[in-house]
Amino acid sequence: MDNVVVGRFAPTPSGRMHAGNVFAALMAWLSVRSAGGRMVLRIEDLDPRGHRPEATRLLMDDLCWLGLDWDEGPYRQSERSEVYAEAIARLDELGLLYPCFCTRAELHAASAPHASDGTPIYAGTCRGLSTAEVTRRSAVRPPATRLRVPDEDDPAGTVSFVDLAYGPHTQVLARECGDFLVRRSDGVIAYQLAVVVDDALMGVNQVVRGNDLLGSTARQIYLQRLLGYEQPSYGHVPLLVAPDGRRLSKRDRDLDLGQIRAREPGPEVLLGRLAAAVGLVEKGESVSADDLVERFSWETIVEHLAEDIVFAS
Repeated sequence: MDNVVVGRFAPTPSGRMHAGNVFAALMAWLSVRSAGGRMVLRIEDLDPRGHRPEATRLLMDDLCWLGLDWDEGPYRQSERSEVYAEAIARLDELGLLYPCFCTRAELHAASAPHASDGTPIYAGTCRGLSTAEVTRRSAVRPPATRLRVPDEDDPAGTVSFVDLAYGPHTQVLARECGDFLVRRSDGVIAYQLAVVVDDALMGVNQVVRGNDLLGSTARQIYLQRLLGYEQPSYGHVPLLVAPDGRRLSKRDRDLDLGQIRAREPGPEVLLGRLAAAVGLVEKGESVSADDLVERFSWETIVEHLAEDIVFAS
């Protein structure tokens, strides 16, 4: 069992899946099924502000309609607060956490550049606050919690990995993201920590997702090292964009599964278009998810790799 590939779907129940979500889910599923592996379904509903219970049911129904099945789950992050608290406590024991009082507006107004995922590179504003100052500020507003990363000249802060699609990547954390959040000021666990803990405890050893998350991978690997977790392999796939260059969005209901299912009797046309975009089938071919398993290869994906894929309704 040690060599079995374990992947995961990890959708956020903030709205109906769109074609871009389906593309990432399809690539993750094909990568696992072509290797004879197992799929885990995890509902990433950490943030109560964006959690829509009905959306969870629709997500699962849409995956079934697409033919993308899973072997384990669904797990719900909203029910896993204890395991996240344990990880926070372990990091705190290492002396790597500190309270941060910077607001979102202050972070975005700072002159520092942004990481590749759009997150402001933290300048360390709250890193050296005294105990008295922390107490004073805590009386005004609750702090978030940040994880201290090694200084720029410390080799421990340089993270390298080889992506299944995009190849070798190296990131110096202090320079390219800075100290990052592990818990928000409202107590919600930050994405970076939650996915690391969940992937480790669920046995996930292959993570396939959109390339908008490529820049956050080094932070997750750093957390894995601190917490003593095994590092999964990572494969990032292109995002789908509208003809005007705009990324598909749940908020804008771009090509969402509700609209697609209303006009299509089955998923074969959509899956064929998505597969053709990365060279797995010829353009115009309609296929089922099962049809694609034997055709999938990362070599083909790399040959047809693009930064974004233009996808029209």
